[in-house]
Amino acid sequence: MMPLHLAPFVRWRSGLVLAWICLFSVGFTCIGAEHAASVTHPLPVAFSDLLPHFLVEPDDVYIVKNKPVTLTCRSTPATQIYFKCNGEWVHQDQHLIERDVDPATGLPVMQVKIDISRQQVEKIFGLEDYWCQCVAWSTTGTQKSQKAFVRIAYLRKNFEEEPLGKEVALDQEVLLHCHPPEGVPPAEVEWQRNEELIDPKTDPNFFITADHNLIIKQARLADTGNYTCVAKNIVARRKSSSATVIVYVDGGWSEWSKWTPCGVDCTMWRSRECTQPTPGTGGKECQGLDVQSLNCTSEQCPQTASGAEDVALYVGIVAVALCLTLLLIILVLVYRRKKEGLDADVADSSILTTGFQPMGIKPTKPGVWAPRRAARSKNSHLLTIQPDLTTTTTSYQGTLRSRNEVGGKFSMSNGPLLEPLPNGSHTLHNGKLPSDPNAFMDRLSSQTYFKTLPRDNVNTSYGTFNFLGGRLTLPNTGISLLIPPEAIPRGKIYEIYLTIQKKEDMRLPLAGCQTLLSPVVSCGPPGVMLTRPVILSMDHCFDACLENWAIRLKKQSYEGSWEDVLQLGEEVVSEPYYCQLEAETCQVFTEQLGRFALVGESLSMAATKRLKLLLFAPAYCSTLEYNIRVYCMDDTQDLLKEVMQMERQLGGRLIDEPHVLLFKDSYHNLRLSIHDMPQAHWRSKLLAGYQEIPFYHIWSGSQRTLHCTFTLERQNLSTCDLTCTLCVWQVEGEGQSFSLDFNISKDIRPLDSDFLLMDNCTPALAGPSAFQIPYLIRQKICSSLDAPCPNGADWRLLAQRLKLDRHMSFLASKSSPTSVILDLWEAQHFHSGNLNQLAAVMAEIGKQEAMIFLVSDGEC
Repeated sequence: MMPLHLAPFVRWRSGLVLAWICLFSVGFTCIGAEHAASVTHPLPVAFSDLLPHFLVEPDDVYIVKNKPVTLTCRSTPATQIYFKCNGEWVHQDQHLIERDVDPATGLPVMQVKIDISRQQVEKIFGLEDYWCQCVAWSTTGTQKSQKAFVRIAYLRKNFEEEPLGKEVALDQEVLLHCHPPEGVPPAEVEWQRNEELIDPKTDPNFFITADHNLIIKQARLADTGNYTCVAKNIVARRKSSSATVIVYVDGGWSEWSKWTPCGVDCTMWRSRECTQPTPGTGGKECQGLDVQSLNCTSEQCPQTASGAEDVALYVGIVAVALCLTLLLIILVLVYRRKKEGLDADVADSSILTTGFQPMGIKPTKPGVWAPRRAARSKNSHLLTIQPDLTTTTTSYQGTLRSRNEVGGKFSMSNGPLLEPLPNGSHTLHNGKLPSDPNAFMDRLSSQTYFKTLPRDNVNTSYGTFNFLGGRLTLPNTGISLLIPPEAIPRGKIYEIYLTIQKKEDMRLPLAGCQTLLSPVVSCGPPGVMLTRPVILSMDHCFDACLENWAIRLKKQSYEGSWEDVLQLGEEVVSEPYYCQLEAETCQVFTEQLGRFALVGESLSMAATKRLKLLLFAPAYCSTLEYNIRVYCMDDTQDLLKEVMQMERQLGGRLIDEPHVLLFKDSYHNLRLSIHDMPQAHWRSKLLAGYQEIPFYHIWSGSQRTLHCTFTLERQNLSTCDLTCTLCVWQVEGEGQSFSLDFNISKDIRPLDSDFLLMDNCTPALAGPSAFQIPYLIRQKICSSLDAPCPNGADWRLLAQRLKLDRHMSFLASKSSPTSVILDLWEAQHFHSGNLNQLAAVMAEIGKQEAMIFLVSDGEC
C-alpha cells in the first residue's frame, strides 16, 4: 500500500489510477503533499514506460552492541523511493534521500538511507526477524527490493562442548571435540596448539570437520601440546579451556643378540634391549624378559659321570616319600574312629533341634508389642547351640495404635524377598538389622539392574513391609518413601530399599539448556506389584513457577535409558505417575518403583534456580595461610548433608550462616570476590580481582560440591582477628555478600550445630508406627468422606481445606479419594504433623469423626 504522503501522485492508465497530477513547464513539478519530492528533469519519451530497477539493494546487517546500522537503496528511473520495515512504512523524516540524474540516459536516480537502532529491533524480539524492504516508484509503476534482515549480534561466553585432554599412542588418530558458543552470526572456529594457529592447508596431518572438531590423523611426538578451540564472530572472540594431548611411545624390543658359548654350568645366554623404540612421554616399558637362558649339552659343556654320591641321594629321596605315605594313612584311620564315636554319643538329635524353635511374640497389653519369654526347659543345660533371634516371624495380635506409642514400633528385618504366604494369613517380620549392612546391598548387586546402586550405607534405608504399609526415610536429606496401607497386596511381603544415587555416577542425558533440579533417587526393587501409589518425597531447587519452566519427571528403564514419564502441570490421571509440587519439595505418586529425577528447561529469562552458598574454613590453623572455601550448590538437603560430612572429614567448620542465591538462565557466569581486609594484617593471594565459575557448570546441576577457595595470608601467627566482606554474584544478576568478623583461633559461634539438620528419625518404620493417623480412625474417615454428599461435605471439601484443589481430577479417579488425601497429608507432615489441626479441618467440614482424635489410647 502506498504511504499517505505519496497519495497526491496519481496517474491513470488502462482505467487504473496509478500516479500523478502534474503541471508541466520547462521542467515539471508534482503538486501534492507538503514533502513530495520534485524532479527537475522530465523523463525522455523512450523511457517513459520503464519500471524502476535497483542499482543497490539493502543487505542483511548485524547490530553490534548498541551501534545502529544503515540500510541503503538506489534505483533508476525513480521518482519516489521509501523503506518499509516489518510491513509498516518508515516515517519520511527518518529517510535520507539523494537525487541525481544519470548523465548517459538522462533518467532520474534516487538513493535513500535509513538507520536502524537496537531498540527498534528489540521491540519485536521473539515474534519474528526484523526486516526492511525498499519500494521505488516511476511514472509506470513500483518495484520492491529484496528483504534485508537486521539482527542483534552476540556470542555467548560458554562453549557448549569443550575439548578434553587425551593420552594417545604414536600414530594413533586423535579426535578433539568442540561445539562453539551460541552466537549470531554463527561463530567461526579455529584451533590453536600452544597458542599458535593450526592451518590444515600447511599441515595436512590436521583436519577440521564441518562440525568444528579437530582430527589429528596420525599422532606424532611433535603433536604433544595444549590445544584450544577458538570461536569468533563480529562481536567477540572466545577461547575454550585448553586440552592437553600427550603422544606417548610404547617401548619395543630390538632383535635378540647371538647365544653366548656354552658355559661350565651347561647354560648359554642371549639378551635384547627395549630401544626400538625407546619408551617416551609416559609410554609403556617393553613386556617380557630381556635375558634368556638355554641348557646346552654340546661338546662345549663339561660332562661328569654319576658316582656313588648320586646313588645315595636317590635312595634318601625314596625313603622320605615312604615315611610320608605311612603317616598319612595313620591320620586317616584316627580321624574315622573319632567320627564314629561322636555319632554314637549324640543319639537323640531332638535335644539340639529344640534350640532352633521360633520365638513367639505377643503384646503385653492390646496394641503393644513385646517379646515373649520362652519357658525354661529342664534340660536347658544340654543345649550346646544358642538360638538365632535376629529374625523371627510373628502373627499380629491386638488392635492398631498411633505412632506415638513407642512400644508399638517394630524394626525391620533384612531377609530375602518372600513369596506370598499361604491361606491368606498375614505375618510380619520383626527383628534387628544385620551386623553387616552390606549384606542387603550384596544381594541386590548380584542382579544386573542393581549393579549401579551406590554402596553407601549412610544414604540407604531398607526394610520389610506387608499390607499394613510403612515408611523409609533418609535422615537429613528430605527424601522419604511412604508406603500407604493396602499398597502392598495382602499375602505378600516385600523387602524395599531407598537410596540416593550420586550424580557423578549416574549421568543423565541433559540436552540443550536442561538442568537437574532434584536428587537422583532410587527406590525398589522395580517390578513389584503395587495396588495403589506410594509417595516419594524429595527436595527440588527451582522457583516452583511452572509458567517459567518445563519440568519433567524422568525414570530410568531396565535397559539404562532415561524416559520422560510425566510433565508437571500436564498430568494425566490415567497414568501411573502424579506430582504435588510445593515451594521447596515435591511428592511423587507412583505405582512403579525405580530410579527418578526432576529435569527442567527454562521457558523464560525469569526462570531461576536456588543456590545454597556455604562458607567453610579450618577449625584449627597453625600456618600463615588460611583458606576459605565457598560452596555454590543446588539448594537441597541431601547436598547440604554431603558438604557438612565432607567438611568434617577435612577439619573444616562453617564460618557464617548459609545464604540463598537465585541463579538465572542468562548464560552469565558466577563471580566471587573478597574485599575490606585489614591490609596491615592480611592479604589475599588471588592475583585477579575475582574468581569465576562458568555458567554451565552451575546450571547443569551435575557437579554436586562445586566450590572456590580463597587463600589468605596473615603477617604473623599472632594475627587471629579476621574481618572481610565476601561477595558472590551472577553477572547482570542477583548477588549475596557475607560480612565476616571473627577470631580464627577462638571462634565459638554454634553455627555448625544450627545447620547440621539434627534429624534423628528412624530410617525404617513398618505398620501403624509409620503413620500419624491411627489405622481404625483412618478407615472411619475414608468411609465417611468417600461417599458423595449433596451439600458438598465430602472428600472434595477436605481437599479444598488442605489446598489440594488443583488435584481434584486426580483424586476423583481413585477408588478412595479420601485415602489418597490422607496419604499426601502423612507424606507432608510426618515431622510436623498435628492431629489436632486435622481434627479442626474435620470439624469445619461438619463431620463428627473429628472427635475420634481425642479418644483415649484404650479406646483405639
